[in-house]
Amino acid sequence: MTKPHFPEIKTERLELKRLLNTDWKMISFLRSDKRVNEFVKRPSTDTQEQALEFIAKINRGIDNNDIFYWKITEKKQNKMIGTICLWNFTEDKTVAEIGYDLSPTFQGHGFMNEALQGVIDFGFRILKLETVEAYTHLQNIKSKILLERNGFVLLPNKTDESDTDNIIYALSNPTPIHK
Repeated sequence: MTKPHFPEIKTERLELKRLLNTDWKMISFLRSDKRVNEFVKRPSTDTQEQALEFIAKINRGIDNNDIFYWKITEKKQNKMIGTICLWNFTEDKTVAEIGYDLSPTFQGHGFMNEALQGVIDFGFRILKLETVEAYTHLQNIKSKILLERNGFVLLPNKTDESDTDNIIYALSNPTPIHK
């Protein structure tokens, strides 16, 4: 994986951008709201201080080329509605995990599908990933539908040792990678 300048990704309706400290309220909401986190086991980010610490941690990871993490905004509104990331790269940088969350107000309108396609394209075309994996709760029907709609395939023999309620999907790069 080469180290590209942190990219903004534009889709028909969305812009995916780097987090700023001014995004702390939405980060706090996304990482604390019970509906958003129904199927996610992660520490809550209830305070401004915790949200700012999280943003700083993410931006350090971006600077160190360990993670690509975008806020999702609507083009016309420029208002943050969710996040999406590529992270947990294998040592050889050929496999990454994708993660995402979206404010309930914006669910069901195809925004995450659009963001997911933009990030997958970046991962395969620019980072030259061979595989993108997605860990999702076995009862998270919306996430499973999103992944399957985008060609992800369930890996029935792979388990998430840190969360036995998760199932793992994978999508292989359709373009052969020559090394």
